[in-house]
Amino acid sequence: MDQAGFRDWLCRRLVAESRDAIIFVDKDGLIRLWNAGAEAMFGYRTGEMEGQSLDRIIPDPLRARHNEGFRRVMASGESRYAADLLAVPGLKKDGSRISLEFTITLIKDDKGQVLGAAAIMRDVTARWQREREMKKRLAALAGPG
Repeated sequence: MDQAGFRDWLCRRLVAESRDAIIFVDKDGLIRLWNAGAEAMFGYRTGEMEGQSLDRIIPDPLRARHNEGFRRVMASGESRYAADLLAVPGLKKDGSRISLEFTITLIKDDKGQVLGAAAIMRDVTARWQREREMKKRLAALAGPG
């Protein structure tokens, strides 16, 4: 296998085997890549999600805001979440909510036109719950006001 072939193979393996969710959404907002990490995290199989909107994993109260921001990013070709970590709730297939952290990478063609956005997501629900419990304990120790 030549170097280019190896890189292509390696990239496919990294995406396929990542425990983090790796999702690519085209400029129309449709999922075009949904890896095994996303399957495990959200409970949807790849075949259920490819070609679908991200709305399935976005809690209803946040959908309009997400869609507005997504359209703005696709039009401008810029996102502050390329560098900053985004923390939001997500929705699993069973209806339960999870806490997510992720970054966004805008994918552009050779002419600089935005093709869509890739996100690498991590479920941080357990950490968020531990931090919440610790804050409750500290508040209880501190006593009333």
